[in-house]
Amino acid sequence: MTTVVAPLPARFARLVKIEHTVFALPFAYVGAFLAVDGVPSAHDLLWITLAMVGARSLAMGLNRLIDARIDARNPRTASRELPSGQLSAAQVVLFCLAALALFLVAVWQLDPLVRWLWPIPVVAFVVYPYLKRFTWLAHLWLGAVDGLAPVGAWVAITGKLPWQAWTLGGAVALWVSGFDLFYALFDLAVDREQGLHSWATRFGVRGVFAGARAMHAGTVGLLVAAGLGLPVGLFYWLGVAAVAVLLLYEHLLVRPDDLRRLDLAFFTMNGVISVVFFGFVLADALV
Repeated sequence: MTTVVAPLPARFARLVKIEHTVFALPFAYVGAFLAVDGVPSAHDLLWITLAMVGARSLAMGLNRLIDARIDARNPRTASRELPSGQLSAAQVVLFCLAALALFLVAVWQLDPLVRWLWPIPVVAFVVYPYLKRFTWLAHLWLGAVDGLAPVGAWVAITGKLPWQAWTLGGAVALWVSGFDLFYALFDLAVDREQGLHSWATRFGVRGVFAGARAMHAGTVGLLVAAGLGLPVGLFYWLGVAAVAVLLLYEHLLVRPDDLRRLDLAFFTMNGVISVVFFGFVLADALV
């Protein structure tokens, strides 16, 4: 039987899981809309979008490069593009350089302050994949990196970093960290065999649930705090309520003794949460 090889663009799209950009991009838009208390200019939205695409592609490409050997030893990830030979390391390096170039071009179209701040996320992208080799706190680092999305969008438009921007970033950081704890359950046995560190290997399945619940409660609390410091209207508060309900539903989908719907809880629900919240923020800006 002849193996059908996907076109090169499709392989790169799978490499970075382009569909999961839905997790982070809406929260960058949330930061942008709340920063101006309305609708940002088309210029700012375009370059924020391209900056986010470049940054996320760079982060995922680096992650796959650095973790290629670990992925090859894990049955769940051995079929990924690098360990399976669908892409070479040289191709992924070139892809990362192109993503970095896109990110930098976009940054230079936004507020001058971000031209000084761009190394921060890039360094964070490089550090993150190594952390699982040393500490179970890697989930919090990932959350902090993704939490830069609303903060970066805010400063990219206004050149300012008020506490409300950091509070939104904190909400996203806890949200991402919480669902990444669930994600670690997919590889719990393999991580223990390979001596890799995660919240799950350190605290077990029940510890994952306790940690995720606390972090997601913190997400809702920080969204409330940010709203109290901003001139938001009814739709923003409906959005916060929707996030709370959806997070609750996500946690009801799985239990420590029943992980059958973990895929639904992790992949589907988190995409829904970010899009729904941005939809309410957008409605609030338009009324």
